[in-house]
Amino acid sequence: MKTSILGLATVSLLSLVSAQPHRRRHVHEHQNAKKSDNVVMVVETVYALAQAPDVIVYVDQNGKPIDTTTQGTYGPPSVWSHGALSTILPSSSSTPPPAPSSTSTTSSTTSSPAVAVPVYTPAPVVAPVVAPVVQAIKSVAAPVVSDVTPPVASPVSSPSESSGYGVSYSAYKANGDCKTKDDVDKDVAAFGSGYSMIRIYGTSCNQVANVLQAAKKHGLKLFAGVSDLSTLSSDISTIAAAADGDWGCFDTIAIGNELVNSGAASASAVVAALSTARGLLKDAKYTGKIVTVDTLTATLNYPILADNSDYAAVNCHPFFDPNTAPDAAGSFIQTQMTNLRAKLADPSKEIVITETGWPHGGSPNGKAVPSLSNQAIAISSIKSKFSSAVIILSAFDDGWKTDSAGTFGAEQFWGIGAAKAPSG
Repeated sequence: MKTSILGLATVSLLSLVSAQPHRRRHVHEHQNAKKSDNVVMVVETVYALAQAPDVIVYVDQNGKPIDTTTQGTYGPPSVWSHGALSTILPSSSSTPPPAPSSTSTTSSTTSSPAVAVPVYTPAPVVAPVVAPVVQAIKSVAAPVVSDVTPPVASPVSSPSESSGYGVSYSAYKANGDCKTKDDVDKDVAAFGSGYSMIRIYGTSCNQVANVLQAAKKHGLKLFAGVSDLSTLSSDISTIAAAADGDWGCFDTIAIGNELVNSGAASASAVVAALSTARGLLKDAKYTGKIVTVDTLTATLNYPILADNSDYAAVNCHPFFDPNTAPDAAGSFIQTQMTNLRAKLADPSKEIVITETGWPHGGSPNGKAVPSLSNQAIAISSIKSKFSSAVIILSAFDDGWKTDSAGTFGAEQFWGIGAAKAPSG
């Protein structure tokens, strides 16, 4: 992300710019793509099964209990250990191993009234012993953060997480090749239940059609995008063709991503493109939201980007502020949003954080230090401040990306929990 620092007249504005130095925009559309064609939690779950003694009940010939005794003693719990939590939560086979069943044997009674007949029955206390053990495990299976790269292939998403979050996704393999429809479906299936929307950035590699189909299958909304204004018309045609008249799964279409911040286009050119896109999408019967996305800093300097969008769509990365530690990530974004709201023509306009997160690898940037534990802390901080209207970067590490000055060697390491895409 390139730095876009303007000379400012007041101390307050100077501090604002220094608080969010976007060194360079994240590159989400593969540079070689042909244009014409959106915590780690390493958890080991342990199940314990306590063993109870057998109970023997003695009855007379009429079946009336006259004495009881026990056989065996309480034994140590049997323990079963499973791998990372992410392999357990989605799996139907993740329930604890069933309690061993007792084999009931019954001795026949005799005709003599003086003989008490032992009847062997399963101990009635087994269920009360086992059930509390399993319940306790459910309550303590909390995420444990580790800086060791976890052996998981998908981002951890707990069912308790809000479904109001989105996640960004790249339809390229680590070597830069396009992912197939089956690849995309496999990846999206691994998102878990913690996200309700998937964000993509362009139209190459047939990604709109492929991701749209996967989004429908897995109950997600789609945040689509046009990455290059020079192919605006053809890209919108590609998006419309993928929708095929059914726009129900689309949440937003973005016209450009960080184009002003990167110097790829002027603010006026982006606003003009927004107007053109509205006409084209209206002709295609699209009635959903249309925005342009840029960094929060660029939008502060050019609020017309937000004023001409259906909502203020901004990327805000606390990691690029050297004075922000991971546990302050949420507060940092809140402060920046307050500053932006004061610049908008309509201060009550909705603001959506269309990209944020924290890398787990790379070089430190002052107080902003990349690591798995710090990533988990930062994302937790962000989610503690926002229950929705936030898109996390990124579903998986993007091995195809390359670093440049100002990215702190972190471009490939924004995947949530260092997750690798199942499709490669």
